[in-house]
Amino acid sequence: MTSSIDAVTRDWDGLTIPAAGTYVLDAAHKRVGFVARHMMVSKVRGEFNEATATITIAEDPLQSSVVATIQAASIDTTQGDRDAHLRSPEFLDAEKYPTLEFRSTGVKSRNGNEFVLNGELTIKDVTRPVELKVEFEGVGRSPFGAQDVFGFSASTEIDREEFGLTWNVALETGGVLVGRKIKIEIEGEGIRQA
Repeated sequence: MTSSIDAVTRDWDGLTIPAAGTYVLDAAHKRVGFVARHMMVSKVRGEFNEATATITIAEDPLQSSVVATIQAASIDTTQGDRDAHLRSPEFLDAEKYPTLEFRSTGVKSRNGNEFVLNGELTIKDVTRPVELKVEFEGVGRSPFGAQDVFGFSASTEIDREEFGLTWNVALETGGVLVGRKIKIEIEGEGIRQA
């Protein structure tokens, strides 16, 4: 059923969702972030400043899909030396592998406004399955240019060593300098294209 906002939304199984179509990630309203353990005692946060995504909302929302590209060199932890190290061959090797890629393979499940999205993440030359927990935040029409938008957040956790990111330093007190588990946190808005 179409709502009264010119087919911006539709009702689906008790949830108001975007109309079917193609949406792109709004560069001005996105964050592709991560959290890693440092020295076994604290967390370091960072993000990739340059990322694009195309989100296809299908007639059957459970058949929707996402393709995303992240520019490896855009990594930013607010520490220049650390960022340079993360871009180096010891980590992302951004010169040889300029992008990180994500491609969804299916919607696994739904609980209210939360979905589990299966996909494949490629870092360097390694592709592994990942499971994103996606929260649908809402849908509407922007007053600036009458754009149809929807909001979402997503998260997952990966083992960086499974992607060939194995650099580390053993600590005298035990443990390692950089934790293996990396939490990925994404916030964004999709803008309708067609």
